Amino acid sequence: MLTHPTLPRPGRATGHRTTAEAVLAALLPYRRTLDGPQEATPDDFVPQLRQLAPALAAGRPIVFTLPGFPCKSPNPAKVLGHLPDEGERLALRFLDGLCARIAAVHPPGARVVICSDGHVFSDLVQVPDPHIDAYGDALRALIEEEGLEHLETFDLRHAFGDLSYDAKRARVHARYAPDLETLRSQTRSDDETRRLYQGITRFLFEDTASFTGTRSALQRDCRARAYGVMQRSRAWGELIAEHHPGAVRLSIHPQPRGSAKFGIRLLAAPDVWMTPWHACVLQHADGRRELMRRADAERLGRLVLREGRPSHFRRP
Repeated sequence: MLTHPTLPRPGRATGHRTTAEAVLAALLPYRRTLDGPQEATPDDFVPQLRQLAPALAAGRPIVFTLPGFPCKSPNPAKVLGHLPDEGERLALRFLDGLCARIAAVHPPGARVVICSDGHVFSDLVQVPDPHIDAYGDALRALIEEEGLEHLETFDLRHAFGDLSYDAKRARVHARYAPDLETLRSQTRSDDETRRLYQGITRFLFEDTASFTGTRSALQRDCRARAYGVMQRSRAWGELIAEHHPGAVRLSIHPQPRGSAKFGIRLLAAPDVWMTPWHACVLQHADGRRELMRRADAERLGRLVLREGRPSHFRRP
């Protein structure tokens, strides 16, 4: 499990800058990055300091938006099924607890809007829309059951109502997605964009449940779909910003210092790209919990059920 730092408590006269630094101090221990072990300070995150400033000055709750919690991977070697399990439960508790700790330094508090993006990509990640509906409904039920009052959800149903999912995806892509050739050029010239493209390609390759062609053909297919995922991801980010102006943008992908997005780890994991929806939880004998592939976790522990459904694995 991730440990919680003790936050500085700014006094009345210290100003909004000190409060913003205290909020960042709550986030920094959970930063998801590829930068290496160098210690980061609030001064490394000017975009976030600017994003926090209006809410602090107005005495309003801080709003974080987090695209993620889309659906479970379709690869049964990674996950326990298509519904949320202990991984999502712990991740949601972490986010709610993070907001509660921020309230200690900013009394108006904070909330996280989980912007579930499964329907944005379902045709590209090859997960049926009904599975994504079931995942999203179960996620909202889990938030209510756990009493996680600092969390709320947002998805394509909130954005476009009763249109078909194909129509919603087409509208998001047409209105907000970047040009494909521009994205290809950025992937060739920008290290961060290239790493994101490579990470998404790897996930698509690992998650493809059935493919009748050769391995090289699958790799070509995944590379093409990765560009589509990146286009839709940027489009979804633009739509989120339009619906939630002034929010501080979190990301489940690694982010460098100075990025407009702050990469955040939801749970301990051996892979910086791993998330609860691409893995399952292994509980160690000392109580520690970490994410890993199902195929690895079931070799180390025994399956634990919660309300009759697979939840996680526990080491003896």
